[in-house]
Amino acid sequence: MCNAPSPPPAPAAPPPAAKPVSAETKEARRQEQSAAKNAKGRKSTILTGSQGVQDQAATTKKTLLGQ
Repeated sequence: MCNAPSPPPAPAAPPPAAKPVSAETKEARRQEQSAAKNAKGRKSTILTGSQGVQDQAATTKKTLLGQ
């Protein structure tokens, strides 16, 4: 059995340097995000069709003690 100390862990590599982004690239990215947002639209907020709600409304009144 060897009781020699283990070597220290290697230091972490530095993160890669960020490349400069041109104004054209930023504008193109903004336009793509805007187009994607507009394509989604309001479809997720429409809960009924063009005819409206077709179900009967619950118009009965509750009685004493919920009977």
